[in-house]
Order: sequence, then structure tokens, then C-alpha cells
Amino acid sequence: MIDRQFSRIQTELPGPKSADVFATKERYVAAPMETYAPFIVKQAEGAVIEDLDGNRFLDFSGGWGCLAVGQRNKRIVTALKQQIDEYLHTDFTAVPYAPFIELAKMLCEHTAIDGPKKAAFFNSGAECVENAVKIARAYTKRKAVLVFENAFHGRTLLAMTMTHKAKPYKYGFGPFASDVYRLPYPYEYRKSITAEDIERSLLTQVDPSEVAVMVVEPIIGEGGFLVPPAWFLPAMRKLADKYGFVLALDEVQSGIGRTGKFFAFEHFDMQPDLVCVAKSLASGLPLSGVVGKAEIMDAPIGGAIGGTYAGNPLACRAAMEVIRTIDEEDLLARATHVGNRIKDRFQRLAEKYDVIGDVRGIGAMVGMELVLDRKTKEPAKDLTNKIATAALYNGAIFPTAGLQGNVLRVLVSLVISDEQIDEGMSILEEAFESALG
Repeated sequence: MIDRQFSRIQTELPGPKSADVFATKERYVAAPMETYAPFIVKQAEGAVIEDLDGNRFLDFSGGWGCLAVGQRNKRIVTALKQQIDEYLHTDFTAVPYAPFIELAKMLCEHTAIDGPKKAAFFNSGAECVENAVKIARAYTKRKAVLVFENAFHGRTLLAMTMTHKAKPYKYGFGPFASDVYRLPYPYEYRKSITAEDIERSLLTQVDPSEVAVMVVEPIIGEGGFLVPPAWFLPAMRKLADKYGFVLALDEVQSGIGRTGKFFAFEHFDMQPDLVCVAKSLASGLPLSGVVGKAEIMDAPIGGAIGGTYAGNPLACRAAMEVIRTIDEEDLLARATHVGNRIKDRFQRLAEKYDVIGDVRGIGAMVGMELVLDRKTKEPAKDLTNKIATAALYNGAIFPTAGLQGNVLRVLVSLVISDEQIDEGMSILEEAFESALG
């Protein structure tokens, strides 16, 4: 039996109040806007969500990686209330405001790239990735874009093209953007490649003199929580320097303290030219950014990047408090502790269940890959969904990932308590027991 202090399931899911709202959703919300959880949220705090019917869930998805500092962080709530009392919107490029500028300074100061740096802000992860490509093209006067296997970069046209997983993200949406070339990625659990293999693939697909930018996640997120070998990112840095293209890192999911460093690339003894950031940057408010070397960031002409809502004042104020919270509450160290505690439980599960083929991650970005057989490594997609669903209906939210949908991943808020971690892991273990008998 699970010793419950935080989670609570007291109705069928969805409960009657949530079911009423879902009935309205069915009538008025477009069908592709599918939902994962079988309930409607009423309120949330830290890592706990309560639905309309009084059921409570431990959220290991962290708003799909947006809530590093937790739901309704008090500092952020206070800052937002203050901002509402002052002004809501002007469009920064029309009537500028201080929070945009102050946040740019803070983000540059937290980005471990040598030399002068600058930042620009947008709305979504896909938008910052596309703007990084635009900035790199303006700087290099080239057009080609290099991406990798297992990548996820967003759902707008260029970002969708750069994303690897075809279904559901690309299905029925072609034709796609041109001049995007995909390289092999060192997925160590399944295949071993070298830096030479990557360069050889590059040379067979496009003339390097036409390449504007290489965009890579320092740790693959949606594609399966893949941690690259130590040589990979430094080798890509050398490749960019050799052929004169920009190296941009997509830290939308791995950044803002998730891995125990402010950015994941800090684990790998290298520096990029540009960094894309979103998700936890503004604690779930719509905000993304590109930060990087000043000479590259300054390359586009005036007015070439931006947007009506880009870097809106509320989101900028929230982001400033996110960064202060990470610094003042030592959440980088907390991320390492949280990740180690979760990884330890994952590894204990792997000792018990041979369907767990691999446990991997850095800091609080941890995943486990499920297989039907450890020798053949055949992906266990249906089993993964069965386990995640069982945990969800028992009070803990664990998202899945991977091109084959066979990875359970953790993007939990860094403010989660040890007791909440342990309760959530017990719910997950019970889900394994019920799924495997």
C-alpha cells in the first residue's frame, strides 16, 4: 500500500465535474487538441495538481518542463500582480519597457559563453528556434540548416521540418521547408557512431560552404532523453569552426537549471554561438529567447526579428523571478539531488523488471527506456503507455517520449520535496506491478 500524503484519488476519472467540462470540450475544441490527463485542473501548487473533483496528482511532467520553480511560485505571483498594476502591453519594438532589457541582461550574465552577448525574446520554443536560424542565416549569408536524428524543435513550418518524429508532428502537413539536412546522433543505447561518421554524413548531403547553422539539443528531449557521449558537443563545435557555420543549441527543454547547470551544455566542456531557451524561462508564461554572441545576434537588420507579443512584460517579470529563485534558493544543487533520488528509484526498478532496458539522464532530466527484450531492444511502446496510464489514474503524472514512444521521462519541478518524490515513485512502481502482473 502507498502511504499517501499528497496524492488522492476519490472519484473515477474523469470525475463528474471534469466530465462535464470534457463534454463541452468535445463540442467546441478542435479534435487535434487532444489532452493527456483525464481530468480538469482546478488549482496547483509546487508539484501537486488538484482537479475539479478534489483528486490530487503529483506532477512529474512539470507542465511539460515549464515549471522548474513550481506551480504558483510566490515570488512570481507577487511580481505578476505588481506588473498588472503598472501596464500589460505595448509591443517592445513600439514602446519599450525595462523588464525586457533587465531580463536580457540577466540571461546574458547566466549564459556561459565568452565575450559580449546579447538576447532577444519571442513567444514559444518553435519561435526561438526559427529565429536562431534566421539570425544565423543573416550572419553567415548562407541558407542550409543541419539537424539530428531524434530531434524535436517545434511545430511551425521550419521547426516542424527540423523535427524528426513524423507522426503526429508532420503527418498531413507537407510540403516542408527546404535546405534542412539530418545527421546521425550518437544514441548510445542503440548504436555507436563517431564524429567522423557525422562529418561524412554532412559531406554527402550538402556543401558545407552553404551551411548557415547546426541546431542540436545538448540532451535530446522529446526524442527520448538521450544523453550524448562527452566527445559529441565539443566535436560539433570543432565542425562548426572548421566549416564556418553557427552552432546553436536548443535548450528549450534542458535549460534553466533542469540538469543541475543553468544550461545543459555546461556539462560538456564547450561553448555554442547561440542558445535557444523557453519552457521554464517564465514558469509557464509564453516566453522564449535566443541568447548568444553579440556580433551574431546583431546580424539581422532592424525590425527583422520580433513580434507583437514577443517578450511581453508579464512574462519578462516572471522570468526575472525564475532566475532569482534559481540563484537564491540554490535550485541547481536541488536539481542534482532530485535527479539522483529519482534515478536511484528508476535503477531499483530496472533491477526488478527486465523490461527496463536503460536508465539515463543528467540532473532532474531523467528517463527510462522500456523494451520487450533486453537483447533485441525491441521498443515496448504499448507497455510504456500502459504503465504511464496506470500511474496517472493512481495519482502521478509521468510523460512519455521517444520516436517509438517507449521512454518514461521526468521533468518535475525542482521544488518537489523528497517525500513527494518517494510517493510518486511508489505510485510508478505500483503501476509496473499492475501492468506486468
